[in-house]
Amino acid sequence: MTKAPDKAVEVSAHPTVTSVAARRILAVLRFATGFIFLWAFLDKTFGLGFSTTSERAWFNGGSPTKGFLGSVDVGPFAGVAHTIAGTWWADWLFMLALLGVGVAVMAGIAMWPAAFAGSLLVLMMWAAEFPLDRVTGTGDPSGSTNPIVDYHIIYGLALLTLAATSAGITWGLSRYWNRLPYIRDHAWTH
Repeated sequence: MTKAPDKAVEVSAHPTVTSVAARRILAVLRFATGFIFLWAFLDKTFGLGFSTTSERAWFNGGSPTKGFLGSVDVGPFAGVAHTIAGTWWADWLFMLALLGVGVAVMAGIAMWPAAFAGSLLVLMMWAAEFPLDRVTGTGDPSGSTNPIVDYHIIYGLALLTLAATSAGITWGLSRYWNRLPYIRDHAWTH
């Protein structure tokens, strides 16, 4: 019969990856994923000429949601997308989400809130594009390459993986963030 050890085993509430190479790869994935969100914010704000021209920039009075949501023409959420496209509150929520997720993930702080917010955002974008439909409302091919898993789903899974593996520790500010009194006492904010 085996006797239980006298000392309690301390189990970390935040497991980390022990392989140095894996931690570094996760840190690079964290930077890249965060930069996707931050770049989208910057391009939509200032019209850097990639997906948003300077004339359509938020800074110049353009709407970051009008083009995307206004062009949704298939799926069960098309009506909702058209209704909220270009509204001030949708623009602000969308842009705050892009900025907040991008900065938090790149800095390695608030990884769980950023992962949930970012995953919710990309899931809603997936639902708006509705890749399950093969044709658009005009009868043209939808361009969907996979009816279920597209880049939105991969981004969401990447965010959740980064949070679950405490990827903010390597080359990030997570260690300092997690020592703040409120953050330390509320694990969901790590």
